[in-house]
Amino acid sequence: MKPIVRFVSYCILTLTCFSAGAQQRMLQITDTTYVPVVDETTAFYNHNYRYKARLDSIQKTVPLSYNEYVQKYIDIYAGRKDMMGKMLGLSGYYFPIFEKALKSYNIPEEIKYLPIIESSMNPHAVSRVGATGLWQFMFATAKGYGLNMDNFVDERKDPIQASYAAAAYFRDAYEELGDWLLAIAAYNCGMGNVNRAIAKADSRDFWEIRRFLPMETRNYVPAFIAAVYVMNYSGKHDIKAQRSVFLKNTDTIQVNRFVSIPSLADALDIEVEELWSLNPSYKKKIVNGSELSPKRVILPKVNLASFARVYELLNETEADVDRRIILASNEGQVRRKPKAEHKSPILYHKVAPGQNLIGIANKYHVEVQDLKVWNNLKGTTIVPGQRLKIYSNTEGRHIVTPQRG
Repeated sequence: MKPIVRFVSYCILTLTCFSAGAQQRMLQITDTTYVPVVDETTAFYNHNYRYKARLDSIQKTVPLSYNEYVQKYIDIYAGRKDMMGKMLGLSGYYFPIFEKALKSYNIPEEIKYLPIIESSMNPHAVSRVGATGLWQFMFATAKGYGLNMDNFVDERKDPIQASYAAAAYFRDAYEELGDWLLAIAAYNCGMGNVNRAIAKADSRDFWEIRRFLPMETRNYVPAFIAAVYVMNYSGKHDIKAQRSVFLKNTDTIQVNRFVSIPSLADALDIEVEELWSLNPSYKKKIVNGSELSPKRVILPKVNLASFARVYELLNETEADVDRRIILASNEGQVRRKPKAEHKSPILYHKVAPGQNLIGIANKYHVEVQDLKVWNNLKGTTIVPGQRLKIYSNTEGRHIVTPQRG
């Protein structure tokens, strides 16, 4: 059974202003970060069929529809020349990574534009509900697609690993939904929401089911199409690519010991931040390689003298650091496995009618994610009479808060 977990976009556009109360009500309805909401109540007269012709010219596999919703987002993106110039600059480094991962799962190349509206192609982007990385994976979905999060590494921030996970998700979404616009919508709000909208509209056309989707998702697909348009026709809108901090020519090495990124940077005679930007998943700037689990490090192309210093570093020294791996169990938290000699007392809670995981977690002062881990729950559904395992104190699970990025 595929994990149906909501993906969250990390908004790069200006949010429509809401009152604090309205924002709170929205947060209660759905844990998403909203793309800007366009005004659909006013008449729209600004159709530009040159844009339609241009979208038709670049369409490959994903339908790039033109309508008033897409036009409004084209206007937004085309007006953000500085931001889109940065995206053009970053695309030279990131797009080949995205394309290779997408191709491996036979996913349309156009999906490579999605991180523009997800994260502004920032691997350290974190939404207000914890979606992380270029592709904005939530914790549970990331785990479901094979990404590792612990006290040393958050692979949601790894451009390569996260891109393959995103490609795998799109493979599953398209297999279930049979339409690329629906798969893109599902990436934002989950396949369950899309399937419910399909049932209500009695249609599998995104533009028909759109009114039954969460507000963010209604705008998410038009925003994606607009981003594709502006990236391809930037010159028509006086948008110029800005120079990227990334070098296109890189080398990749595997290390089987703990090595600090600052030490590597010193050996390469480059800035620490420059090297870390190529390896953003290492949260403590420590590469935690081992014989059983060597780790990848991406380096800028260097001369033989620099490589000799790197070789010496990797073979003669090792970072002095606590090597215990602490598996992450929730957003902003990590969970150490209880030691065998110090197990926490276990309580069992019998689910009463009307109870949910949030209420039970609050009652016992634990986290919902811990309840799910302790009881091997894939989702949040529980039924009356079900017995839930609960550790009665936190000493055995040792909840600690890691440093972000």
